[in-house]
Amino acid sequence: MLIKKVKKESLKIYSIAHFEDLKGYMIVEAEDELSVRQAGLRIPHIKGVLDRPMELKDIEGMIAAAKPAVLSISKGDLVELISGPFKGEKARVIKIDTNKDEVTVELSEVAVPIPVTIKANTIKIFQKASDQ
Repeated sequence: MLIKKVKKESLKIYSIAHFEDLKGYMIVEAEDELSVRQAGLRIPHIKGVLDRPMELKDIEGMIAAAKPAVLSISKGDLVELISGPFKGEKARVIKIDTNKDEVTVELSEVAVPIPVTIKANTIKIFQKASDQ
């Protein structure tokens, strides 16, 4: 909704960033504070704008940490699903799609193995394939 409003009203906003680690906040790069305040007006769930501008050094750590989770996962790894309908289930990685940041896993603790394609950030590595 914010992006649509910025385009519609031709506001001087250059970029909008949302980090999973920074829940409830978005970082907006704009020409001035007025443009940011105007963009946030009458949009549900936007409560306000923080008064202090941020420096690049304030968010460098978050930008560097925002690497795809797929890089640390390899085929055959035993993983645990941390969100979604199969939360808490263990599964084995059978396919990795780095372009879409998706992983296909096969649930292991069920009667019939089910392949499920999920986002890589919804799993955590339980045991590496090389450790088995």
